Parts: sequence; structure tokens; C-alpha cells
Amino acid sequence: MYQCNKVKLSDTVMVMKQLDWTEKYRPQTLSEIVGHNKALSELKNWAQAWMQGTPEARAVVLYGRAGIGKTTAAHALAHDMGWEVVEMNASDQRTADIIEKVAGSGSQMGTFSGMKRLVIMDEADNIHGTADRGGEKAILELIKKTTQPIILIANELYDMSAGLRGTCKPIELKAVMSRSMVPALKRIVEAEGIKCGLGVIEKITENANGDLRSAINDLQAIAQGKTGIELADIITGERDSKESIFKVLVKIFKGGNIIEAHSATFNLDENPEDFIQWVDENLPLQYTSTVDLEEGYRYLSRASLFLGRVSRRQNYNMWRYASVLMTSGMVVARSHRYTGFVKYQPPSLWRKLGQTRGLRQVRDSTCTKIGSHCHVSTSFARSQLLPFFRMMLKDEECAPYVAALLSLEQEEIAFLLESKSVTKNIKKIYDETQALREAEVQHEVELFGGFGRRMEAKEKEPEVKVEKEEKKEVKSQSSLFDF
Repeated sequence: MYQCNKVKLSDTVMVMKQLDWTEKYRPQTLSEIVGHNKALSELKNWAQAWMQGTPEARAVVLYGRAGIGKTTAAHALAHDMGWEVVEMNASDQRTADIIEKVAGSGSQMGTFSGMKRLVIMDEADNIHGTADRGGEKAILELIKKTTQPIILIANELYDMSAGLRGTCKPIELKAVMSRSMVPALKRIVEAEGIKCGLGVIEKITENANGDLRSAINDLQAIAQGKTGIELADIITGERDSKESIFKVLVKIFKGGNIIEAHSATFNLDENPEDFIQWVDENLPLQYTSTVDLEEGYRYLSRASLFLGRVSRRQNYNMWRYASVLMTSGMVVARSHRYTGFVKYQPPSLWRKLGQTRGLRQVRDSTCTKIGSHCHVSTSFARSQLLPFFRMMLKDEECAPYVAALLSLEQEEIAFLLESKSVTKNIKKIYDETQALREAEVQHEVELFGGFGRRMEAKEKEPEVKVEKEEKKEVKSQSSLFDF
């Protein structure tokens, strides 16, 4: 009886897998993947470099929004190259020990056939917390010593640490165009024997907003149990889209109805703090008259005042006043209709913040370590102690001890030395830091103790006496900051 139930359960699982069209029609080769020609070409060139030896970039990071085919591309590459796959995803624990045991062994040993083994690590931008303790450092070490190709997969590139980004070749997979999704969906309906009315596939792809996986799921949900589908059968609502904000901007800057301009923002997936950045960026592009521009910024400044009050008082009822001023106010500020096409731009502030995000993360992590060691807040360390530690790291003899004491990474050392990149000098300091820490662990001796006294001894006593003093201070347990 038990065996019979077991067979029925396995049959049920098999049927469920067959019903999942995203798995059933998942592309097996790179040529079957739609919409990412440039990115896939870069990926294939990187893979071919592995066949000629060890490339400079031993790992790549495939990044882009969810559902556009990052994991599929990685597996398709392995299929095309004849590589075996070792995969770790977010459901697995990714501590240093587990990464070394699973991915580490896979990155060092080849296969019986002599072909490469591809290591795939999904959700690389989500390695944090207690469950993944030490995982990020283990991945960095893994990439440095690997003899096998590694692909990291992430939704947001800048959610990864600066050190991890710097060791990988970034390849972005952008949203799939609707016209690229249409042939893929048509192949599915033909294979399933489903007849589609005019414009059905096009409507589904438009609703998907560049997410091919969602488009396939929507198609399956609509066509379930049917032999044909029409436009009336499409009940899936349109997904929130960044593109819709451009339609709102057109109604604000070119429309003539203040009520319509204001109500256009009701279904917009943007809060007022973000939306005011869009209006601010595009106001001077649309209003070429100095009078209109001045009046527009007057309304926008008042909207900004209300947003400031929301932030200070936490009274979100004031959002409504800011919303009216930045929408209807723009219509009132215009003295005449502007004609001609204007290409609206996303806020440049976001682009600048994105470009400096990695640097700010390194700054914050460095100040957190300084604050933790000195028992002060991160903000106090950033405003008051940062110059002091920068001065100490510029001392060649002092630098390795300070870096070891704070457990600084290469990027953090570069930040304190105000270097834009990791130079040979910074690598030297980092290597000396690692040697100090390893010696401390192996010999269970506080190697940083007495460093201040040794610096004073060098200034006052002959070299012979200093050498004797150095031998004694290995046993010392005093603090680094005695000097």
C-alpha cells in the first residue's frame, strides 16, 4: 500500500512540472533565448576565453530585474559549452564552510571528461545576515583561486559589496522588449494547440512590462482548460511600469486640464518624494520661456516645502498639497502650449547616487569598524575620527597594524588612503595585514600590543636596543593606541 501511494505522489509531481510552462519551455541553448543579443554575446566570449586558459575576469555577474532569464542564460551557456554545473541559490545556507565545501571543491577540480565545471551562485546581492556569515569573504577567496568559471546572479548590481563587484565582470540583462516576447509566446501556443485571437499575444506581452516569465505565466493562466483565447479573456491587470510616468509627464507639461493632470498620478507607482525629482529634472527641458520656468519652479519649491514638513512632522496628509502643487501647479504656471517632441529624462540625482553608491558603502563600512573599535557611533567616527585614521594609514609602518586591528578590506584601505583604485601599495598593506592576523591566530599572541612603545623607542634609542625591545614586546598585551 505504501509503495502504491509513493508512485501516485511521484506521478502528481511529474504532472505539476509538466503544467509549469516556464519550466516546460525553458530555453536550453543561448540561441533560444530572446531579447539579450549583446549581453549573451559578451557571456559567450567570456566562456570561450576559459577554453583558451584562465581569463583575467574569472567570474561574471549577470544582473537585471527578476524574470528576464539570468539563471536560464547561465544554464544555457553550460549546455552550449558542454560544462557540468554546480549551483547554489538563496535557499541554501551560504556560510564560508559550506561555500568552500560545495562551490570551492567544484571550482578547483575538473570533470572526468576534461571539460570545465560551471559554478553558479544565485542571488549574490542577497548574501548577508547570520545564515550567510563569512559567505561574502569566502566567495571573494573562491574567485581569486578558482580554476573553473563562476557566474554570480543578482537583481541589483550595487546591492553587492564593492569588493565582490570589483572581482567580477558585470553583464547586464535588460528588460525584454514586447516585440521580442511575441515569437516566444506564439511558439508556446502552437505547441499547446491553442488558437489565439487578434492582438491577444501582443496584449499579454505589453502587460508583462519586460518580464518574459510573467508573460508566460499570464498566458498559461488565461489559456488553462481552453482551446482558444480572445482579448476578452485577458483579465490580468497591467503591471506597474516605469514607462507610465512619461505619460503622466505629458499630461502635466502639455495638457490643459488641471484636474486631469493631478488625477493622472493616482495610479502611478511613485511616491511624491520621487515624483518631484522627475518634475524637477524635466521642467527646464519642457518650459523654454524664462517666465514659465520661473513660475514653474515657484510652485515646485512650495511643493518641496510641504514634503519637508511631511518628513519633519510625519504628517502624510500634507502629501496631497505637494501633489497638487507639482502637477496642477505646472499647468497653471504655463502661459502657452509647447509643441514639439521632448524626450523626458529620469532624475540625474538617482544616476549620481548610483554611481557613488559603492563608494558610500565602503565609507560606511569603514566608519562602522572604526566606531565599533572606539566605542562611538558611526556618524561620530565619520565626522571626527576619519582624519585621524587616515593620517595613521599614511604611515607605512603603522598602516598594517591599524588595518589588521580594524579588519579592513582592500577597498576600505584604499578609501582611507583616498585612492580611487586598489594600488600595489594597498595590496602590500593588505597582505601584511593578513600575515599579522594569521600569526595572531596561529600563535595566540596579541601582536598589536606595544606598537606605540616601539615607535617611541625607535626615535630615542639606538637600533640594537630597538631590536631587543621588539623581541620582548611579542609577549606584550598592551593596546595599539598606547602612543
